[in-house]
Amino acid sequence: MDMEGAEEARRWLAECGVRQTGDGWVDADEPDRIMTANDVAHYWAGVVFTDEDLDRAGQVRLAFGMLDLLDDYWVTCEIGFAYHGKDTPPPAEPLWEGFRRRLEAERNAEPVEYSLWVDWFEDRRTSATAFAEVLGNDIGLLLHATPPGPLRRARRVLACSGPVPWAAKAEAFATAVRVPELHPALFRGLLTGYHDVYGDLEPAPALALLDRLDLPPDTEHLAPLRTVLTAGHTNHRHAPQAWDAAGAPSGRRREFDDRP
Repeated sequence: MDMEGAEEARRWLAECGVRQTGDGWVDADEPDRIMTANDVAHYWAGVVFTDEDLDRAGQVRLAFGMLDLLDDYWVTCEIGFAYHGKDTPPPAEPLWEGFRRRLEAERNAEPVEYSLWVDWFEDRRTSATAFAEVLGNDIGLLLHATPPGPLRRARRVLACSGPVPWAAKAEAFATAVRVPELHPALFRGLLTGYHDVYGDLEPAPALALLDRLDLPPDTEHLAPLRTVLTAGHTNHRHAPQAWDAAGAPSGRRREFDDRP
């Protein structure tokens, strides 16, 4: 958590009459109603982007502080709305810096990972840029050192990179395979690249990467994935029967629909 950003968001909410109590959150206008963090996110995260006392970059930073404070996915939705709305979007750098910092933090980053997956990576208008900004542009640094923060970010991004177009992630994947600590996350990225409804991969280069991963031979789904890639299949949706024919356990399809 960015404690400074979270405290800034707490002060901003307090100025709006919203304060945290032992049971939840209370609005001065409705003191008898206890709100959840999700309630606060749904009402106030969008209001951040109407605060004329802040410049556009300051609004983005405050929104990320609110995310740190509330730990609620809806805050990331409002951030996305600000960038995809009809008005002039905020500058890009505070957006990507906000994502990178939280992907590197020890704290659970589930709202950020989920937002990357469904709001940025699944959208062909934004997927290539988003992937480059949160990982692709600087993954080469991990070949020379493996500091915990950037390594943690790489793991998280690779694991949810299934929907990113192959052309946009192939170079980063080729770098990641040279870092053994990233092999499990890269496997997850390849697996979801095959199974996610928006997944994207090229069978031959994906198979070449798969064969270079140092994984236990009994890794779940490793053998079926190798089989379908060897056969040239690009995605489960194009040949649903291929996965079962590859010897995958039956009744397990739903797990690939569950995003991080």
